[in-house]
Amino acid sequence: MQFRRMLAVQRLVCGPYPVRCLATVAQEASAKIMEGPLSVYNNYIAESRLQYDDYQKEIVNELQRCYEEVTTYTPPTPLNALQKFLGWQREVSPPKGVYIWGTVGTGKTRLMDLFFECVPVNKKRRVHFNYFMLEVHKRIHAEKKNIKKIHAPDQARYFEPDGTYTINHRPYDPIPPVARGIADESWLICFDEFQVTDIGDAMILKRLFTELFNNGIIVIATGNRKPEDLYKNGLQRSNFLPFIPILKSHCKVMNLDSGIDYRTKHLSGSKKVFFIKSECDADAEVKALFKLFSAEETDIVRPRILTYGGRSVTFQKTCGGVLDSTFEELCNRPLGACDYIQLCHVFHTIFIRDIPVLNQRSKSQARRFITLIDTFYDNKARIVCTCDVAHTHIFRGDEGHSEFVDKESLMLMDDLGLQEKSQSTKALNIFTGEEEMFAFDRTISRLSQMMTQEYWQEYESQKR
Repeated sequence: MQFRRMLAVQRLVCGPYPVRCLATVAQEASAKIMEGPLSVYNNYIAESRLQYDDYQKEIVNELQRCYEEVTTYTPPTPLNALQKFLGWQREVSPPKGVYIWGTVGTGKTRLMDLFFECVPVNKKRRVHFNYFMLEVHKRIHAEKKNIKKIHAPDQARYFEPDGTYTINHRPYDPIPPVARGIADESWLICFDEFQVTDIGDAMILKRLFTELFNNGIIVIATGNRKPEDLYKNGLQRSNFLPFIPILKSHCKVMNLDSGIDYRTKHLSGSKKVFFIKSECDADAEVKALFKLFSAEETDIVRPRILTYGGRSVTFQKTCGGVLDSTFEELCNRPLGACDYIQLCHVFHTIFIRDIPVLNQRSKSQARRFITLIDTFYDNKARIVCTCDVAHTHIFRGDEGHSEFVDKESLMLMDDLGLQEKSQSTKALNIFTGEEEMFAFDRTISRLSQMMTQEYWQEYESQKR
């Protein structure tokens, strides 16, 4: 009787031929595994949506390897209290991720997104690295606030020569629980623009990613520099260096440098959204565009105060999802990535008027502008700009300012006990703008793409 019931259920699920049905299911599962980034890439080539590139194909093959391993991977479960007490250790051997580095515009992000979109994983995340690290610091701060008092077993007693002893509280490390929380939310993380420019990030990366990898996460990342050149010439880089072998041991490092900037190949079809003041009446052009975009909004032109994260930032001219701002408003004030991300959440089109030529004397503004464009690009925000020069000539870091040390750098030199006259400023690479000049190549390339019809149409397609 029980056998007949089982057979009836099996026929309901699989039809009158259960054996054949099970074989078909197995074939479909196998076919699904093979429908990875390689198949999608080949289809894009056949449909002329992408141009065939030998360098890209090699990267796609590696992403296909990762895809096939990820589809059969199950991350480890955390140890319970008894297992931790008994000193058990988890054996974690996740598939190796991929770290793709190379010059700007070669398609690194496009290939990573192709992988991300087709990989059948629920707990996956695609995030800009700067935004991720901002989030990590917030989590660490929150974890420290929630810490309870340390009990006696967690204290260390040290006997002094005079017979007395000192009790030192064992310092609490918030990174393990933070890493556990991140891994619980997403065990496959795709990082766009993996770069390290902040000393605060550099000091925690080794411990953070050691814990993340111990929790079984897999990393796919893109960056402009190979791992050995991350945080190059940064302060206290010796403390950062142990992170490099950890990253390399968990990610296959691959260079994508075909010498082609695909972002600039479509400039012939560019939308006129970047106005050079010497070539036209730039103010009149952007005034007309602002009026056109505002007509589509259900709002009036007005100042607006954005309040978030315990702070308020005022902009003088907005209309619904359109912001008419100046370079001074965006880059001369102490704003950062979290502020620019907030702008992307509120506005879909942002006017940036009066972009100046940037050099060593405007290093702080240059850094903010780099972060601004990176954030807007990553969030698909549309921009309209006016500038004194073409976008390819905004940053001029090689015009005789290599010996100039700005006020901000002089203060930092004083804090470090460095004397300007005691050694060549050229040797102090942290003050030469090398990192900004390297990052600005990416900024110029992204500006080029943000001027194209293809980029602007991405917003239109998302809106529909």
